Amino acid sequence: MEPLFLKPVFKERIWGGTALKEQFGYEIDGGQVGECWAISAHPNGASAVENGLYKGMALDLLWRERPELFGNPEGEVFPLLTKILDANMDLSVQVHPDDTYAKANENGELGKTECWYIIDCKEGAEMIFGHNARTKEELVSHIQEGTWDNLLRRVKIKPGDFFYVPSGTIHALCEGTLVLETQQSSDTTYRVYDYGRRDEAGNLRELHLDKAIHVTRVPHEDTTVAPRIEENGVYKITMFVECDFFTIYKWDVSGTAPFSLNGKYHLASVIEGDGALLKNGRNYPLKKGNHFILPAGFGEFEITGNCELIVSHP
Repeated sequence: MEPLFLKPVFKERIWGGTALKEQFGYEIDGGQVGECWAISAHPNGASAVENGLYKGMALDLLWRERPELFGNPEGEVFPLLTKILDANMDLSVQVHPDDTYAKANENGELGKTECWYIIDCKEGAEMIFGHNARTKEELVSHIQEGTWDNLLRRVKIKPGDFFYVPSGTIHALCEGTLVLETQQSSDTTYRVYDYGRRDEAGNLRELHLDKAIHVTRVPHEDTTVAPRIEENGVYKITMFVECDFFTIYKWDVSGTAPFSLNGKYHLASVIEGDGALLKNGRNYPLKKGNHFILPAGFGEFEITGNCELIVSHP
């Protein structure tokens, strides 16, 4: 029983930048890398195990062939996807479907409820979160008339903020934001508005207005996040959200902290600092930018050092 460290998959995006290379030290070619698919079993970018008995095995294959590592789950697909996003420019305004709509309209894909932890952002940064339409007719009218300033709600953000983004929520990260995203394992996005940007061929990027209007929740309802905190001097555990799809924590370790995970498998990403995971006399170094899975029933272990991790489980 050992942690499964994973090799990320990187995606170039029109809005990407260089923060993933500069802040995390990833070896990346290209100057517009917007997404690090850090823990992924999605067919559009599956990460591979970097250590131990399963070294070189893609996570989707591991899920199918060694289900005991994940507690013998019932689902056919690995349910979560962890990303780091570098929004060097504004992302398109978008919305995601729920499971029912995606299954019927996107070849059986999962829906996409997600959440964001703001790792870093420029001073005065903001994001688009929700809309002001009171009815579907009002939503359609704003979209058709292009009255985006009246429709879209903007929220100021700062490092350390956490946002829960259920399916059906209109949203967009804005320029100068670095985010860790935990989401359902889905690559389905409906663009609502894209600032008139064009692709490499000079064509306006595709919008998906009919689907977007259908799945958008009207009126918008803010989702309240009330973190629960447990601390003992060497660690602080903050639970941000617990929903049908995932539970999200932040572990702040300063010293040598004991942990015990006897149930579900956990996904973990080191977002700051360094240290080591200690188990059964073995030392697994941890550094900023590492991503790993602790298998189901991982048991007792320690994390030592000074580091911050975002941790999740289904």
